[in-house]
Amino acid sequence: MAPSRIFLLTGFAPFGGERTNPSWQIARELDGEEIGALQIKSVRIPVGCAKAVRRINAAIVRYRPRAMLGLGEAGGRTAISLEQLAINLADERGGLKEKGDPGLRPVIAGAPDAYFARLDLQRILAGLDEERIPATISLSAGAYACNALMYASLHLLRRRARVPVGFIHLPYEERQALRHRSLPSMSLATMEQAVRIATITIASAV
Repeated sequence: MAPSRIFLLTGFAPFGGERTNPSWQIARELDGEEIGALQIKSVRIPVGCAKAVRRINAAIVRYRPRAMLGLGEAGGRTAISLEQLAINLADERGGLKEKGDPGLRPVIAGAPDAYFARLDLQRILAGLDEERIPATISLSAGAYACNALMYASLHLLRRRARVPVGFIHLPYEERQALRHRSLPSMSLATMEQAVRIATITIASAV
């Protein structure tokens, strides 16, 4: 399939001592599937703001996607989170703090302060509600790698206004809950179903 028909789907590598990351498990499972006239191409993203930006930049240049959805893990959240806003702030989690620098940098220097997701979030939310999958629209993707990827994707595709771009945060999956017994989790099957609903909704608008 020509690169111009690609639906770019990303997931993150494990981090924070975890052995798995549901975002990549689901993205990998959907790799190669056809959604409407598009074909999913899944890309694994390394954890870290700068690393995420470099990888998504390379993927966008290579595949020239017609739609793009990023997936990430947000342990502690109780529902599928449809992110509404990405900010131009990257927190590399203490990489420079020993030198007295808080480690805060722009995701992309000189770029706008923020971008809104280019997805019909209400329509995706309605589809998830119909299947009784806990979901919400979130106002903040944070300031770490997930936000950096979402922001960079929207910035790099800013001149292709018809390309849907957005990001979804996933809770811990059930096996991870064994290490985080006090925190909510969701089955991998339910999260995969949620992502399929989102991708179908997004692709139908392309």
